Amino acid sequence: MDFIELLKVIFLGIVEGITEWLPISSTGHLILVEEFVKLDVSKAFWEMFMVVIQLGAIMAVVVLYWNKIWPFQNKKPKHENVTKIEKAAGFVCRFTKIDKMVMWFKILVSCLPAIIIGLPFDDFIEEKFNNWFVVAVMLMVYGVLFLLVEDYNEKRTVKVDSIADISWKMALYIGIFQVLALIPGTSRSGATIIGGILLGASRTVAAEYTFFLAIPVMFGASLLKIVKFGLAFSAQELIILGVGTLVSFVVSILAIKFLMGYIKKHDFRVFGWYRIVLGVVVMLYFTIFK
Repeated sequence: MDFIELLKVIFLGIVEGITEWLPISSTGHLILVEEFVKLDVSKAFWEMFMVVIQLGAIMAVVVLYWNKIWPFQNKKPKHENVTKIEKAAGFVCRFTKIDKMVMWFKILVSCLPAIIIGLPFDDFIEEKFNNWFVVAVMLMVYGVLFLLVEDYNEKRTVKVDSIADISWKMALYIGIFQVLALIPGTSRSGATIIGGILLGASRTVAAEYTFFLAIPVMFGASLLKIVKFGLAFSAQELIILGVGTLVSFVVSILAIKFLMGYIKKHDFRVFGWYRIVLGVVVMLYFTIFK
């Protein structure tokens, strides 16, 4: 594997690590980046790589939020025992074992719409929607939605300020919002955060639930992609997967810390404007120069 290809993989890992958690669409950004930075791999491997590289980002959530998501601990963590890395992520673990186990059952409920709707149409979506035009349109559409949601957010009363307060019905509705993210450029985190806010959750709760929901969703999606691709990886392909995943893991830790710190003092409007501007730039570039 030559040095230039390695640099490409590192760059793609950085893009994934940043965009997976900010509500700006990691898949959309990878599709756009691929127009300019092409790995020397097959189309089948690239489609699998775009999904599997997200495992690094998911592991960042597991590491940062371990005490909050792992139910089988001998005793309830106390504020003074929360690790520095957890404090930096912006939370204090207040969940009991039962709270955590119930949370995971609710997350499974949130996964159902994506399983029922997403799996049958996965190949169709990849074939028809994985292109710059769809990404550009969805970037702009959801950019406008973020601005509108934040206008609404200023007038509403927060009803859910803890993940433990998310109802089963709300968990299912958030899962339905997640289905919208099957279209590239939408952003899985963006769709579920918008859904959570519209359903009455605080920004912090909507973001954290999005993080936790990503764990089973992305592990499942990665497993399906690997099985579909097959296990006959070449040495170069293994290096590409390993380096990309590792880089996305490290960058995701920084991105999650940034986002959780940012939304405590700011709203999501900046991400809405970013999406709109990027969507317009992409549309103009490919219309004029392609």
